[in-house]
Amino acid sequence: MTSSVQLNPDIVVRFAPSPNGLLHLGHAYAAMMAHDFARARGGQFLLRIEDIDSGRSRPEFVTAILDDLRWLGLGWDGDVIFQSQRLDRYAAAADRLKAMDLLYPCFCSRSDMRQLQDDGPQPEGPDGPIYAGTCRHLDPDQARKRATKEPHSWRLDVAKAAAITGPLQWTDERHGAQLSHPERLGDVILVPKETPVAYHLAVTVDDARDGITHVVRGDDLFASTAIHRLLQALLGLPTPIYFHHRLLCDEEGAKLAKSRGSASLSVLRLAGKSGQDLLQDFRQGIFPVGISLS
Repeated sequence: MTSSVQLNPDIVVRFAPSPNGLLHLGHAYAAMMAHDFARARGGQFLLRIEDIDSGRSRPEFVTAILDDLRWLGLGWDGDVIFQSQRLDRYAAAADRLKAMDLLYPCFCSRSDMRQLQDDGPQPEGPDGPIYAGTCRHLDPDQARKRATKEPHSWRLDVAKAAAITGPLQWTDERHGAQLSHPERLGDVILVPKETPVAYHLAVTVDDARDGITHVVRGDDLFASTAIHRLLQALLGLPTPIYFHHRLLCDEEGAKLAKSRGSASLSVLRLAGKSGQDLLQDFRQGIFPVGISLS
């Protein structure tokens, strides 16, 4: 779908939903924020489908995403981008980090992680308990031999990576200049056991590949930017400007989410409601009963 807006190639923004469920009001707000940010500056608005998880992604959810965005009146520029068509790029990036000796195999299972919690409170980061580094302390040669036989993930040695890059900064148009603190998230997984790539690595590679100049997304991903900034420095990729916006929350103050069963846009669409009227209300600060901005 091509917009009639005159484009400014110096501004490129994206919306990147995952087709593992139906979009809800929180997605509508996030898509609107990214779309309006781009259009207000005469920029491009790209649509990227994050369909890496083949076990959960469904073609019918992709169709629903496109239908919902059209219903909302949010047109995108160029062809829809699919992460599943870029696996070679992610593998190349992971191989480069391995060659720098910055990734290590992790054999910890979910039960192992739960046991660590049972053994005593773990340090907390923005996304939950920070990984204790159990597998980072394994003998490297033994770990790599073991990795040829056992299922494993690949984690980023954040301390070693940060020692290479030194202090890093990034800019958020809403929150101002930021000093990057990747250690607050710990040694994140970049290549999971079950899927070809994790969010942190894929989004960093994709934003560079797509020429994204401004990343517009929710405050729930604010802390993750420190890892993305670290990966940009390690891989020699450009750093976009960020804009982390407020989130739509329910009556309990929790952000809307698929996992919480937040009502889908398709219910409203199929009931004959107007998506464009919905977004006009959002732009005026008017939200459905029980929904508010965090």
